Amino acid sequence: MSTTTAREEVARSKQANVMLSRVAGSLYWMSRYLERAENQARLIDVNLQILLDFGQVSAETLKEHWLPVLRSSGDEEQFFKLYESADNESATDFLTFRLENPNSLISCISNARENARQVRDQISSEMWEVLNDAYHFIQGADAKKIWAEGASAFYDQIKRFSHLFQGITVSTFSRVEGFEFIQFGKYLERADQITRLLDIKYHILLPKASDVGGAVDTAQWHAVLRSASAVEPYRRYYVADVLFKKVVEFLIFDDSFPRSMKFCAEQMNEFIQLITEGDPTAAVNAEPIQRFEAFLSRLSKVDVQSIFDNGLHEFLDASQVEIASIGAHLYTNYMYHPPVDLQAEIRFQQQQEQQQQ
Repeated sequence: MSTTTAREEVARSKQANVMLSRVAGSLYWMSRYLERAENQARLIDVNLQILLDFGQVSAETLKEHWLPVLRSSGDEEQFFKLYESADNESATDFLTFRLENPNSLISCISNARENARQVRDQISSEMWEVLNDAYHFIQGADAKKIWAEGASAFYDQIKRFSHLFQGITVSTFSRVEGFEFIQFGKYLERADQITRLLDIKYHILLPKASDVGGAVDTAQWHAVLRSASAVEPYRRYYVADVLFKKVVEFLIFDDSFPRSMKFCAEQMNEFIQLITEGDPTAAVNAEPIQRFEAFLSRLSKVDVQSIFDNGLHEFLDASQVEIASIGAHLYTNYMYHPPVDLQAEIRFQQQQEQQQQ
């Protein structure tokens, strides 16, 4: 092989790997950000509605209501850099329209669109159009006016964009590697969100012993179900009243509900297998995947009572670690490549050729 050919082969190989990893990363984050936007829209809307159900509430009650929501995504510190107190107006503005908040709706949708823009040749035109429409909807000059005229309708529109995008993706995207990264990102985001949603209610909003089972407690657990679009599925499974242990059991263990932690984790595992299939380095990097499979196995054996006995918060916290860990593993190995020193690679190739002559 000539020197020129060696250089070309090394360059082409490295460039192809970087390109594939960049495409995979963009598709993955496109999917995650849009799913996060949908989850946020539902969470904000439900929290606004529950305050309306309670009628007039004090400033302290408003603060206690919104702070857990802000803490759940780690944005409390950033919030108080911009606002003096947490109430309906400040919290919803921060969670919806502030670009300074990396998890606001406008940030998530903007990031989803930017990632899609980077891989426009890889996705269908219909997928791009939905994301572009969502971006212009929330970036538009009338967005806050539309929100003021009907917050629920505003957040419903965000959810419809997400649902439309998911349906179009399933209908128009070829079942190739890119599809696997899109689906893995979606289910990882859902699994992470359901742990945070449960933690908001049980750990941060944990009622006094005298309040357990009371009207406020029941209303909050009902809101948790609504935040996961799970009221009707829960009612079909548990005809009885909304009971906190049953809600936790359903949202963690139900293997047919597409937003339960177990369902999402199982879907993640399926797409992990597809992504790593045929990878010659998979055996070397098998430990994180085996760890996630062990987590799934434990999830199949544990029951809701043992979780409460050992601490729901501790269980949810440990689950978040496992979900984040497998996400980081796939990102590091399949969606990110550090800058490559092509000259160093070419010199190494030349040395190898000289030794073989």
